[in-house]
Amino acid sequence: MREVAAGLRLLQRSTDAFDEAAAARLGLNRTDLRCLDLILAEESLSAGALTAAAKLSPAATTTAIDRLERAGYVTRTRDAANRRRVLVTATEQARTAEREVYGPLAEAGAQALRRYTKDQLALITGFLATACRVQEEQSARISELPEA
Repeated sequence: MREVAAGLRLLQRSTDAFDEAAAARLGLNRTDLRCLDLILAEESLSAGALTAAAKLSPAATTTAIDRLERAGYVTRTRDAANRRRVLVTATEQARTAEREVYGPLAEAGAQALRRYTKDQLALITGFLATACRVQEEQSARISELPEA
């Protein structure tokens, strides 16, 4: 168990370092990078959905969208079906940056995973799902603690 915990800690640190380098390369802060990642994962995302997914206040989300728009990574449009709703969409510049920064990581990861059997990959997938659930539960627990 101790080795798994140590491995997870190292994985978290290396992920954090990669995200820091990616944010710097793109000229973003970490919050804006997280928002851009959420937007890139969807065709478009409403500002409200981004607020919920990023766990930010509406004002902080607006500020992040403003910065991403100024950097050329997103555009804002009114939803044709609901004019009060703003849709945020990644630009081609954002998609190009995603391919440049994350494409090699995805390829290296895929290459590394090719050494595992289907059964081993199923085990790894199950472990990752469990690890995510534990992290989400603990995030909720911390959020519910009284202010220090």
